[in-house]
Amino acid sequence: MTLCVVILTKNEERHIERAIASVEEIADCCVVIDSGSSDQTISLAKRAGAEVLENPWVNYATQFNWALDQLPAGTDWVLRLDADEFVTPELAQQIKQDLAKQPKQVEGIYVSRRMTFLGRPIRWGGVFPIRVLRLFRHTKGRCENRWMDEHIQVLGETANFAGEIIDDNQNQLTWWIAKHNDYANREVVDLLNLEYGFMPHETVARLKGGQQTGVKRWLKEHIYARLPGGFRAFVYFIYRYVLRLGFLDGKEGTAFHVLQGFWYRYLVDTKLYETKKYMKKNNADVVTAIRDVLQIDVS
Repeated sequence: MTLCVVILTKNEERHIERAIASVEEIADCCVVIDSGSSDQTISLAKRAGAEVLENPWVNYATQFNWALDQLPAGTDWVLRLDADEFVTPELAQQIKQDLAKQPKQVEGIYVSRRMTFLGRPIRWGGVFPIRVLRLFRHTKGRCENRWMDEHIQVLGETANFAGEIIDDNQNQLTWWIAKHNDYANREVVDLLNLEYGFMPHETVARLKGGQQTGVKRWLKEHIYARLPGGFRAFVYFIYRYVLRLGFLDGKEGTAFHVLQGFWYRYLVDTKLYETKKYMKKNNADVVTAIRDVLQIDVS
């Protein structure tokens, strides 16, 4: 049995060595797919023992699925890991002990993912830990065809491991805000696609297994997406910060829940409004509006 870890990168010199080190005892290969780093990401990844391939960026799903097609022949399992994440020793140990014991009908394995913000673990707000499918049999899993919030899909049975992946980004808040501004553009594309259907729509809400991820996606697509823009961002923030006790996460947690739970969601709604207003004012189709307003070419 062989396990290959796939990590997508661009300017991740702060994190890449930590990510690779966290899987060095369990991975038979580690493949880093870089999309134009201008820092030391590539040299650090190679020094840490990873194979580095380069491919132009379109979106995460396209890049990750391209990476899957480049993996060595004979790869049995794949672990998806972001560059700013690391595998905890407990999860690494469970992978080492139990991965080879999985029956053939099990095609994917869910693990818990947590994150820190400004150096503090986020424990309240009903956000973390979230169960995510990160381990899957090669050729049995692919990334959803989405521009944002993409997950791995498998059609077969799934299992659960108790260990965790930690998202601990070390960049400054300015970087985080710029990243989420870009995320907002991509999420607007998915929301518009949900309404206008100009691209194939894939969703984990339709899959068996991974109930937490599927239920959250279903609620987002069938309930949240139908609420009035702007108002839904406020309701979501109150749910997280008050009803789910997000205020117990301290100053760092307050910043996280305000920025990620309200500001980001309100930004998405405002960009969505801006794009639709452009369509109406200029009699433009949705694909043209996305290109002109969000600077994303979905064609």
